[in-house]
Amino acid sequence: MKKHFTILIILLGLSNVALFGQNSNAKNRIIKVDYNKSAGDMNTMFKECIGAGRANEGLRADWQQQLAMVKKECDFKYIRMHGLLTDDMAVYREDNKGNPEYNYQYIDALYDFLLSIKIKPFVELGFMPSALASGTQTIFWWKGNVTPPKDYKKWEDLIRNLTQHFTERYGADEVKTWYFEVWNEPNLSPGFWTGTQEEYFKLYDYTARAIKSVNPAYKVGGPATAGAAWVPETIEFCSKNKVPLDFISTHAYGVGQGFLDEFGGSGTVLNKDESSVSGEVINSRKQISSSAKPNLELHYTEWSSSYTPADPIHDSYHSAAYILQKLKQVGDAPNSMSYWVFTDIFEEPGPRFTPFHGGFGLLNTQGIKKPAYFSYSFLNKLGETELQNADTSSWATKNAKGDVQVLFWDFSYTLPDATNNQQYYIKDLPSKSKGAVKIEVAGLQKGKYNLELYKVGYKVNDVFTDYLGMNKPNQLTLQQVNILKQKNNGSPIATENVTIDSKGIYSKEFNINENDVLLLNFVKQ
Repeated sequence: MKKHFTILIILLGLSNVALFGQNSNAKNRIIKVDYNKSAGDMNTMFKECIGAGRANEGLRADWQQQLAMVKKECDFKYIRMHGLLTDDMAVYREDNKGNPEYNYQYIDALYDFLLSIKIKPFVELGFMPSALASGTQTIFWWKGNVTPPKDYKKWEDLIRNLTQHFTERYGADEVKTWYFEVWNEPNLSPGFWTGTQEEYFKLYDYTARAIKSVNPAYKVGGPATAGAAWVPETIEFCSKNKVPLDFISTHAYGVGQGFLDEFGGSGTVLNKDESSVSGEVINSRKQISSSAKPNLELHYTEWSSSYTPADPIHDSYHSAAYILQKLKQVGDAPNSMSYWVFTDIFEEPGPRFTPFHGGFGLLNTQGIKKPAYFSYSFLNKLGETELQNADTSSWATKNAKGDVQVLFWDFSYTLPDATNNQQYYIKDLPSKSKGAVKIEVAGLQKGKYNLELYKVGYKVNDVFTDYLGMNKPNQLTLQQVNILKQKNNGSPIATENVTIDSKGIYSKEFNINENDVLLLNFVKQ
């Protein structure tokens, strides 16, 4: 049987700014790693969870087909979405005497599918069923009701009944592995919650006690806020009032202003601050550590470069390096970083009228892979053991088979001053040279290797630039979809043979442009 030795090298680029002391001049950059020098287990928080728009979209065949592919190639463990309790999931109504009637057929269909492909639900409890709502205010095209319950006891009964249903259907051992998150972004009022912070804490209290009444081992948390808000306040409330709290969840996006813009009308600007997103994550961990509950898990249940599903940076080849840069910077601070979202089948502003529109997804509506997708599919190829590595914008790993992986990038901020994302990232944006990066891998076995070269960058696995080249058709024909999928499938762009001598060292310089992604796969012959 052949022994395989895989070295995966991903090079990206994106900055004229030196980040965290990293020398951004590629000519001086050397990444040296040694197969025999490990740094412990690889932290895989990047693939713990992924986002999706709303539960009802998960009943669609195309959504399910896309998620199955994403699971296979990126291996996310959990998925989180809005609208589990919204009217289009037909969960709750009352008879003419005001008695509750529960119905979980749609939730069962969705959760049965998720578990069949080995993805667990990160259960976001919201929004309010209209028959249980205290008001009529809604959010989004699909009208999620964002008002507090008219009767907190009826809300508590619903949550208890639903949790009991999950236990009966899937077993307590399974449900113990899930996370129950109370509501979404209650600090955005008006927006996702018409009540006060005090009323959110009341909702949290009733919800947490309902879940724990079914099984005290079930995990419940919040506050699921925008902009890393309310973390100390939530811990203080739960500590003072003896309310169960197993984890903190909150959100961060990489733009410098605002929080909610479903139509992309305000003009978002990618934040130039090197600690954008990552600084918030690290600060949330510090807030937990200095609190009355210092060991709580921290889950960033939404994050991305931008909080609007009408931001062309999501479609741009620039996204790949951005994602990797932020995931590297957060270190061990979070237990998960859930990218928002896996697919453009996402209808907050209503169904989209063009195949590329700045949607959040790693995939577009037709399931075509965007550059951001490859950040996650390449991360999923990293081994379970991290190697010692002084470079701050890379990972080096090995796996049980003896394969070695080196993942690195160069992040360059190219957005001009006084220009917003909606003006800039919709253009054809050629990348400039960033020179060469020297890679040195020691400790390799002597012998011949087959080198496969993969690339993502300007005009290579860069579907939006291809779409611009088609003159941006409002609808894609079947032939156009097939052309774009084939051209952006991530297959190798070249292969060559490499011989490693008895010194066991591979050393070579690679030319890279801004935002290039290169993957070198060395297979022992």
